[in-house]
Amino acid sequence: MRDAQARTIFLKDYTAPAFLIEKTELHFDLEETQARVSSRLLIGRNPELAGNDQDTLQLDGQDMVLESLRIDGTELTSDDYEIADESLTIRALSSFASQSLDEGFVLECVTLIKPQENTSLEGLYKSRTMFCTQCEAEGFRKITYYLDRPDVMSVFTTTIVADKQRYPVLLSNGNDIARGDLDNDRHWVSWEDPFRKPCYLFALVAGDLRHIEDTFTTCTQRDISLRIFVEEKDLDKCDHAMASLKHAMRWDEEVYGREYDLDIFMIVAVDDFNMGAMENKGLNIFNTSCVLANPATTTDLAFQRVESVVAHEYFHNWSGNRVTCRDWFQLSLKEGFTVFRDAEFSADMGSRSVKRVENVSFLRTAQFAEDAGPMAHPVRPDSYMEISNFYTLTIYEKGAEVVRMIRELLGPENFRAGSDLYFERHDGQAVTTEDFVCAMEDASGMNLTQFRRWYTQAGTPQLKISDNYDASAQTYELLVRQSCPPTPDQSHKEPLHIPLRMGLLDADGNELPLVLDGDQGALATAPTERVLEVTREVQSFVFKGIRSKPVPSLLRGFSAPVKLYFDCSRDDLLFIMTRDSDGFNRWSAAQDLAVAVIQEMLTQQQAGEQPQIDVRLINAVGDVLRSAVDDARGAGELDQAMLAQLLSLPSEAYLGELSDEIDVDGIHVVREMLADTLAATHTETFAELYALCQSDAPYSPDALSIARRALKNCCLAYLVRTQEPGWLEVCAGQFTDAGNMTDVDAALRLLINSRAPEAEPLRAQALADFYQRWQHESLVVNQWFSVQAIASRPGTLQQVKALMTHEAFDIRNPNKVRALISAFCNMNAVNFHDLSGEGYTFLADQVIILNRLNPQIAARLLTPLTRWKRYNPARQHLMKAQLERVQADPELSKDVYEVVSKSLKSS
Repeated sequence: MRDAQARTIFLKDYTAPAFLIEKTELHFDLEETQARVSSRLLIGRNPELAGNDQDTLQLDGQDMVLESLRIDGTELTSDDYEIADESLTIRALSSFASQSLDEGFVLECVTLIKPQENTSLEGLYKSRTMFCTQCEAEGFRKITYYLDRPDVMSVFTTTIVADKQRYPVLLSNGNDIARGDLDNDRHWVSWEDPFRKPCYLFALVAGDLRHIEDTFTTCTQRDISLRIFVEEKDLDKCDHAMASLKHAMRWDEEVYGREYDLDIFMIVAVDDFNMGAMENKGLNIFNTSCVLANPATTTDLAFQRVESVVAHEYFHNWSGNRVTCRDWFQLSLKEGFTVFRDAEFSADMGSRSVKRVENVSFLRTAQFAEDAGPMAHPVRPDSYMEISNFYTLTIYEKGAEVVRMIRELLGPENFRAGSDLYFERHDGQAVTTEDFVCAMEDASGMNLTQFRRWYTQAGTPQLKISDNYDASAQTYELLVRQSCPPTPDQSHKEPLHIPLRMGLLDADGNELPLVLDGDQGALATAPTERVLEVTREVQSFVFKGIRSKPVPSLLRGFSAPVKLYFDCSRDDLLFIMTRDSDGFNRWSAAQDLAVAVIQEMLTQQQAGEQPQIDVRLINAVGDVLRSAVDDARGAGELDQAMLAQLLSLPSEAYLGELSDEIDVDGIHVVREMLADTLAATHTETFAELYALCQSDAPYSPDALSIARRALKNCCLAYLVRTQEPGWLEVCAGQFTDAGNMTDVDAALRLLINSRAPEAEPLRAQALADFYQRWQHESLVVNQWFSVQAIASRPGTLQQVKALMTHEAFDIRNPNKVRALISAFCNMNAVNFHDLSGEGYTFLADQVIILNRLNPQIAARLLTPLTRWKRYNPARQHLMKAQLERVQADPELSKDVYEVVSKSLKSS
């Protein structure tokens, strides 16, 4: 069994399918204990394969009972085919077909499955009272025997039969073409999708649902029906998703020229879901957390997530559905491109600088960690054991950065021309990342041969930059060295093609004209910002006409996903923080300054000294605060969301990523010390700004209102740190009186983390009141779980274990697992990494349980243990022991086996 689980699939072994499925007709008879699935497939040999005389057909399938199998009306016996754990093989096909296999044959198959027992949440399963599907990546093979691969595209017709009272709503892809009633109070609906698609985009939903409806008029004046289906209790939480969908549809027309193609677009909210959402053609299935939003129950961050995810899944209609991926190694072809598209949409809907800051913060903390760990892989992987393990931050977030770099190099107009060509050239096809890059080259005339290495090399590149100013020649040189550390199976890295956006600032903060040595242009007309193309291991860029030594503003907008090393003085960081025209670099300089101070404090603490705080950082925070106060009193022209970012210290997770050996406790202690000092020093200004950010206006999720609340709650977080009883009472008052979940949630988190003795009764009462009020709202209860799981106070693990026995917790529900178990293990470093090792044992216990219920979730949960080599020897020993314990499980799924085996490799 273990050998079978460890089978590795390689990109180099890809071959086109010998057979294609032209038409797929599905009939589902849904019962309470089982479902009968009848499929009728029109299959023929692939005409594009030269000399294709294949006479054996192997279909994918697992966890089902085969009732009957026919070819062109002839029923096959068990001697005519072979069933294995994950396949059905029919040999001597031509002996059953009524005509040449090149002309095609009809395969009819009837299977029995048990959706009610399907805890993996792949294929057809039951989410409480609702039937639903999740077929990406390889879930369709749990429904019926099929060629379950993305390069087999077919036209689908689906008929669903079910009890009319229990399941009045029956949905599938495409357009509703017929419906009717049957005996025994059953009914049926047929759906037809006119567009060819792979089976991973198939969807089915059957349940007792209600919906809201709207219309969207496209750029060619077609009226599209829009429907969002939910349980009746959630009808008041759909308006934001509907507005987001309409905004996304208009944006995609205006920015990419993409018009929706069907007559109806549907979204269904499902409570039990492994992912965030799924872009099934015309019928998107969403995790409830990514579609339901209401001011009373939903935070600003959740509102923004709904907007982003709704847009992401809609954008997939073109970048993923109309043009799909040839094989799963090309997953980033659709996911990276679509993440880039949804990030740009969100930037246009709110603050572009803040959106970039949020994306880069996540990338530098989480994806860079993935690049440095045992599961590191290229954006286009070379191999995998279980494809579900490759829905990673590298595929999504780094993949989006690769697309962003192409736009940096080509410019917006050529990039749009490239995307137009890509969609036009490959509409209705299953293609590769190479096809995407070729379209960009052909539209722009730029050679991206070297750039392709971004798709094939793993790891986070490093740029080490030094400078030299020659006063007599009035030249300024940037010497750039690029490298990339070894990653699993890739010890040697070739130079990449890296776009380095930059500018130069004079002593007054003015941007200098940039003329490179060898340029013919005049200084007076030269641009003040350039994208340098770094293509060699060592490369020099010399600028002419620089009259005094400038301050370089490097990697503006985070133009490439790299680690930048430049010996920038703290005074220069302060200068960039206050003078740079690039919003991202102002924030980045503030973070770099705080990092430098915290690392200095950490070194002092590790040496047994009393950490000292650089007064320049304290004063810089004071300057930001005074600017924010002056702005709030006056015209209010500053970006309050960016001010909140500037006032926020680097996270413990990011600080850990910058360390060779992560000192969990030391980082926590010195960061807390710095935050406490800033709070004590600037209490009056924080208090004044907190008051100025108050508003009696009705809740709105617009960008300005979200920014004001973010700044207000940032101030409150510092004020509660002072441990003055008055501010604890203000916090408790905000929890009780706030008219929106954002302010309630912020106050609850502060009460739970407060170290003041007076906080204990307030904390206990707040938790009890919160649950009592929201116990019937599953998503809000998940917030309640999370806020307790990430508390930095001692004893949190015991609280998490107690909550696992709570009536509201269900380990079979991925949202509950993420809210409690994953939140503790991923977001509570100081408690998870307690030297007792209890956190590691706890995580391994849950992985072993979930391995039998939902291997996908179990594998993802393992991430904190996979990075065991980054910690001190004592923690390494404890973490490795738990990985070995998981690996010893005799029933280990291939999902978990792949993660564990790679984590322990070369230990």
